[in-house]
Amino acid sequence: MNEDFEFDPKTLTVSAGTTVRWVNDSDVGHTVTAYEDRIPTQAVYFASGGFESERSARNDVSGGLLATGDTYEHTFDVTGTYEYVCIPHESSGMTGTVTVE
Repeated sequence: MNEDFEFDPKTLTVSAGTTVRWVNDSDVGHTVTAYEDRIPTQAVYFASGGFESERSARNDVSGGLLATGDTYEHTFDVTGTYEYVCIPHESSGMTGTVTVE
C-alpha cells in the first residue's frame, strides 16, 4: 500500500497455502477488504480488522484501518481468484487481485 493509493503489487499469483502480508508504507490509513462476491465460494472471507463480512467491514471502516507501518496477513487455502479493495480509497481505484493456483 502506498501514497499513490495503490496496492503494490496490484496482482499476485501464489500457491495454495501461501500467507500474503500487506504492509502500509504510506502516511494514510488503508484497509484490505475482500469483495465478498469476488472470492471463491469455499474460501474464508478476509478483511483487515477481522470482519466476517464485507458489509461489517464497510459499516466500521475505521476498525479495519491499517496505520503507517501496520501489516495484515491472510493465508489463501482455496484455489481461485480473490479481489479486494481499500474501502476509503475505492473511488480512487485502490483494488487488488490474488490468484491462487
